[in-house]
Parts: sequence; structure tokens; C-alpha cells
Amino acid sequence: MAKQKQRIRKIPKFENEDQKRAFWAEHDSVDFVDWRRAERVRFPNLRPTTRTISIRLPESMIERLKVLANKRDVPYQSLLKMFVAEKIEEELRSSR
Repeated sequence: MAKQKQRIRKIPKFENEDQKRAFWAEHDSVDFVDWRRAERVRFPNLRPTTRTISIRLPESMIERLKVLANKRDVPYQSLLKMFVAEKIEEELRSSR
């Protein structure tokens, strides 16, 4: 059985995202990309998916957090995420 060389077609230029979505809804990428030459890559600067949660904290704790956040010139919720992330890393390091 002889291997047939795949002819890769050129991806057209799109004027907007709607055109791009419509095109890829009707076409398969195998006609446009040589997946045998693909390489695995990482995107370390992508923002992770987030989920909203509810957490009840004493008002006094929130007020103290706001004071600390104001000193650092960051939103208090961002500072809270930083504190939680630091503590998680600390706990994971100490459990190794």
C-alpha cells in the first residue's frame, strides 16, 4: 500500500471571528494542517479559568484585608487570592 502525499491547503484570510467560526464549522483541519509535524507547546501566560465562590468572613477580617490591600494598592479580593495561593504553595512544599 503506497502512501499518498497529503496536499495541505492554504487557510483563507477572515475578516472577522464570525467568518472564521463558520469556515471551521464546515471544514476539517486535516486539509489545512500537517499534524504529523505538530509540536506540543505550553502557554504559561494564559489566565487560568476561574470560578466564583462564596465565602463568609467576619466583617472585621474583611476591613483589615482592605487596609492591607490599600497599602499595596491592589483590590482586596486580589490580595486575598494572593494570600490563599501563597499558603497553598507553602503547605504543598512542607508536605513533600
